[in-house]
Formats: sequence, structure tokens, C-alpha cells
Amino acid sequence: MKVCGIEIKGSEAIICLLSLENDVFLIPDCRARKLMFPKNGTADDLKAFQFSFKKLMQDYQIKEVVIRERPTKGKFAGGAVGFKLEAAMQLVEEPNVILMTPVAIKESLKRNPIPVPFAETGLKVFQETAFNTAFAFLMNEKYSAKDTV
Repeated sequence: MKVCGIEIKGSEAIICLLSLENDVFLIPDCRARKLMFPKNGTADDLKAFQFSFKKLMQDYQIKEVVIRERPTKGKFAGGAVGFKLEAAMQLVEEPNVILMTPVAIKESLKRNPIPVPFAETGLKVFQETAFNTAFAFLMNEKYSAKDTV
């Protein structure tokens, strides 16, 4: 299963593609590490962002998109532009887009630690949270079905 982990920071969506096939994780090359949105973007800019996102997901045949959820209140609350980006991605019909809370990500990583140091993945440092999000989702998918049996 191919997934795309996303962390939204300000006016950009940081992405990491990850797949799990036969118990082997693969990090496919991707033409984009970030999708940018102008801070004072118009409706046309938002549509262009949504089109770019949808096209990227289609080109890489992504089945699930997992966005790291951001709080709406408090010290670490997300901004208005970030929530626009989140909504634009959620409104795309394919692939399926879900939110995963930081607590769920942390719990999944605690149960299923990442088997290699992040530095050895070949990803950029700023992609670590997006990678963790995708990895945690895949681990939940892999082991949740077995836990219920």
C-alpha cells in the first residue's frame, strides 16, 4: 500500500511517500517534497494547489493520504492558511484523505519503532514528521487487522 504522509506548516504541505509491500518499506522518489501556497492566496491559488496535489497523488498512485492533525486552539494551533490547505486536500475525491492525531502517531511509533535511523532514509530533515506520520499509519493498518482476530 502506498501512502503519503503530510505535515502542514504555515503555507506549505510537507510530503513523504512511503509504501509497505511484503513487510518491506520503500521510500519512492518523488518530484516534490513540499507543496507551497501563497500566504495571501486567492481562490484561484487554492484551486491550483488542489489541482497540483491531486495530480501528484494520481501520478504516484497513492491510495491513502495521512495528514498530521493540528490543534485548533492553544500554543501549537494551526493557522487559517493551513486549514485551507487541509480542506482543499480533504475535498479531493481520490485518494482517501484522513487525519491522524499526534498522540496516535506517538503511540504507534512507541509500539512499532522505526527500524532504521531517519538519517539513513535519504529524506530531508524537514520531512521527518511527514515520514513518521506515514510510517505510523502503515503500522496501524498492518497490525490493527491482526489485533482484532
